[in-house]
Amino acid sequence: MLEQFKELAAAYCPESATLSRGSTVERRLSQLRDVFGDPAAVDLLLERDDPVLYRVMAIEPADGPGDLHLGLGILYPGKVGGEYFLTKGHLHTTREAAEVYIGLAGDGVMLLEDEAGGNVRMEPLGSGKLVYVPGHTAHRTINTGSEPLTYFGVYPANAGHDYGAIAERNFTHVVIEIDGQPTLRKRKDVFPNG
Repeated sequence: MLEQFKELAAAYCPESATLSRGSTVERRLSQLRDVFGDPAAVDLLLERDDPVLYRVMAIEPADGPGDLHLGLGILYPGKVGGEYFLTKGHLHTTREAAEVYIGLAGDGVMLLEDEAGGNVRMEPLGSGKLVYVPGHTAHRTINTGSEPLTYFGVYPANAGHDYGAIAERNFTHVVIEIDGQPTLRKRKDVFPNG
């Protein structure tokens, strides 16, 4: 078991924000167009480019009871209208599964929302910051800085990722820039049609 941990620890390269092995998922703006509240701002940006918003590399060594999986995320800086670049966001398939995010570099926040959408909060995530995501909580990472936001996510092997629930309803709140600061607002107040 200790050998497995040494292998995981040695796999991270901070200079390139990569893992030496594991599966990689990359998401572009065109794949997340329905996540943002301002379709015109999405279209305007897509006319010029289809930027990569984020990349996640995962190491999933085992799926037994008590095993953990590890994801390394890098979320690039930028905005679509007033909304910062963000991840798709998800609930865990095993709803009671919690997750811990460990900030490595950059500045951002985690948007946390219970399944009913009644309890919403924004937690800082960046270099030296930790965010605990309780079970039954949808979560989305948002880069509020000018540099890439890099972080580890550690979660139970049986957690799974349910993107469909979020795709159906999206988050009830958004994080937008107001007076140069990331600000949490109700989606319907900012984007009545989105």
